[in-house]
Amino acid sequence: MPFRCVALLFASLLLFPVSWLSADENRPADPPNILVLIGDDIGLDYGCYGNKGIRTPNVDRLAKEGLLFRNAFLTTSSCSPSRISILTGLYPHQTGAEDLHMPLPADKVFVSSRLREKGYFTGHMQKTHYGPEGIRQFDWYSQKLRDFPAFLDARGDRPFFMWVGFSDAHRPYQGNAVEPPHNPADVTVPPYLADTPKTRADLVQYYDEVSRMDESIGRMVAALKERKLYENTLIVVLADNGMPFPRAKGTAYDSGIATPFVVCWPKVIAAGGEARGLTSVIDLAPTILDAAGLAPSRDLEGKSLLPVFRNPALPGRDYIFAERNWHNADEHIRCVRTLRYKLIENAYLDLPYGHPSDCSSSPSWEDLLELKKAGKLTPAQAQTFQVPRPRFELYDVEQDPHELKNLADSPEHAAVFKELQTALAKWREETQDFPASTRRRADNVDRVTGEKFTNEIGPQVESGDPPPLPRRQK
Repeated sequence: MPFRCVALLFASLLLFPVSWLSADENRPADPPNILVLIGDDIGLDYGCYGNKGIRTPNVDRLAKEGLLFRNAFLTTSSCSPSRISILTGLYPHQTGAEDLHMPLPADKVFVSSRLREKGYFTGHMQKTHYGPEGIRQFDWYSQKLRDFPAFLDARGDRPFFMWVGFSDAHRPYQGNAVEPPHNPADVTVPPYLADTPKTRADLVQYYDEVSRMDESIGRMVAALKERKLYENTLIVVLADNGMPFPRAKGTAYDSGIATPFVVCWPKVIAAGGEARGLTSVIDLAPTILDAAGLAPSRDLEGKSLLPVFRNPALPGRDYIFAERNWHNADEHIRCVRTLRYKLIENAYLDLPYGHPSDCSSSPSWEDLLELKKAGKLTPAQAQTFQVPRPRFELYDVEQDPHELKNLADSPEHAAVFKELQTALAKWREETQDFPASTRRRADNVDRVTGEKFTNEIGPQVESGDPPPLPRRQK
């Protein structure tokens, strides 16, 4: 073997430790059923993640009977790009569907298509959000969560893969999601929101919808147990982006990209485990394929987590990466995170942060605007409206979990800044990320008032034939 080949092989082993490579003993003889439960716009607001004011007994039970990942992150904080990224095992800019409502291109393959090769019966429920090309890669669909038992019966004796895209807790909120509703006194108000009765009432409705989703999950788990399928079903609970509130959904802060990540598979995973290593949802597609006995294709960016299922103490990633592109307002944001530090790079510095329209039209946003008008914003709240924005933001997320103190210009953190800047540049080159200079799409929402001034939000892809892709400025 030529010296160059040996060197490359050695380097690859250093990059991906042997502990991350899957082996046959990590997998049971019978292919597992696979149930992915993805919440819509939900942060770490579950009892098992420390929120004492919310009722989520079913997810909490899955965590107790399975494995909870403490440091799991998404590849983006925008709905459809996030879901497509998870299902393809590619970063959003690699999928060709990196903006909100961009449909999956015809040449991209979901994990569901690969599972069909293994004889799996594949289904998806409620929210799809990835376009006709994605919809075609499943055998079965229903908009109604109550049809889950019908799906289980329709599969015959085949193993199944089911992707449940809950609509909870996406805005608008209607109220009366659960009875009794949560108590405004029990909600946690982060420092970047206003602690007012109106914001607390807004958070109550969010909590109620998270709790309603938890009830639906409980009914699905009960259906599995009734059919004696629970023991060999790999259940995964996660979200597509953070809660739909200012400085959360649509951002590269942890409030936008941190995700619950609970896995339960009684036949394989010991109860009560906790993995503290850095984890990305980019690893979910190869994990699913590995669990089903399929070799991940070479173009997937992640690595199987089956060894971590067996041994949660294994080290995780050195870095996770995430991005934000167009979602009502255009952005080109990239970030890299370690267990302790995060570097965010902003491209558009001349305008305040472009929030998704459901965040910037919420009661919580209205409270911030009232404080802004009165000149009473705290530094944490004022960051939302900052102009000009810094090109780089560096945070010690261990000491500053809400990411409020920018250390990018700190001499004491110069080495960390350089390390993360190098890692981010290398990731962008290796994944063929496009530069911000190649495109700039028009906003359809006012970045301060939250008012929508056009309905041209890009292609709608929930059903029907795909419309033409949006034009991009060159």
